[in-house]
Amino acid sequence: MSQTAGAVAVDLSTDLGGIRLPNPVMTASGCAANGKELHRFFDVAALGAFVTKTVMLEPRSGRGTPRMAETPSGMLNSIGLQGPGIRAFCEQDLPWLKARGARVLVSIAGGTAGEFADVAAHLRSSDAWDAVVGVEVNISCPNVANRGQVFACDPAASAEVMNLVRERLPRDTPVIAKLSPDVTDIVAIASAVLGAGATGVTMINTLLGVVIDTDRLRPQLGGLTGGLSGPAVRAVAVRAVWQVRAAMLAGQVATAPIIGVGGIASGRDALELVAAGASAVQVGTITFHDPSAPLRVREELAALLRAKGFARFTDVVGIAHERL
Repeated sequence: MSQTAGAVAVDLSTDLGGIRLPNPVMTASGCAANGKELHRFFDVAALGAFVTKTVMLEPRSGRGTPRMAETPSGMLNSIGLQGPGIRAFCEQDLPWLKARGARVLVSIAGGTAGEFADVAAHLRSSDAWDAVVGVEVNISCPNVANRGQVFACDPAASAEVMNLVRERLPRDTPVIAKLSPDVTDIVAIASAVLGAGATGVTMINTLLGVVIDTDRLRPQLGGLTGGLSGPAVRAVAVRAVWQVRAAMLAGQVATAPIIGVGGIASGRDALELVAAGASAVQVGTITFHDPSAPLRVREELAALLRAKGFARFTDVVGIAHERL
């Protein structure tokens, strides 16, 4: 996709590990359900890709209420991966997205490494599979086979998931690992998943947090902990993208696309992540009070690139590393 003004045309297309997208702006998993809600405000096919809510093998009711709490410059969510399960998703949601012409990045998860693979296999067998431009593997959820440890906090567990998922999908399918910022060394996790078959990484998932209700003097969320998102986490996301991109440039980690997510509310926010090394971005929490934000971010990003004299979006990816 090109955005044109006067003599300058900005090519916003980007590559997601072999799949060419017309622009780099996506939704973030969990913030827009599976498309129908946002489609009332804009055509979901106008996005580079629509990222679904994380889907698991079986239906899940999620965690107890209250599930959300506001924080300064952000929010905590404790939804608990509520969803209909992969069979219902493939029968209802994916065909709906395909009928709208959306390019779909499907977010999947499992309680064990084997469940991740089973979800991937069910997805591949869907009649609407041709709408899928990639699979985002949400390894930032607890590993129930390992005392609740988050997969993405352990390089070996992360690699096992990616290996099993990779085996169940066509070799040309982009498989993106979504990483948690709640680790000591995110570069080590990125190295592990890219070495195990991931073709890219999404950074970052939410940060674990707690909000105390000062009237009742107890945790506000029914599930006690929740994931912090919104502008408050953007600097953490930029740091993670920067570190992994720097490791790629240094030859320490296999070079692969990075999808940047965390606190994007404007085109300028998106540009910060792109300059740090992201080849695409996801817009999430801001959609709760500005449902059209993903398209607005796309237009603002294009305007910024145009104003700075760039003809191609890809010319800005990682540019901050060249300007030290």
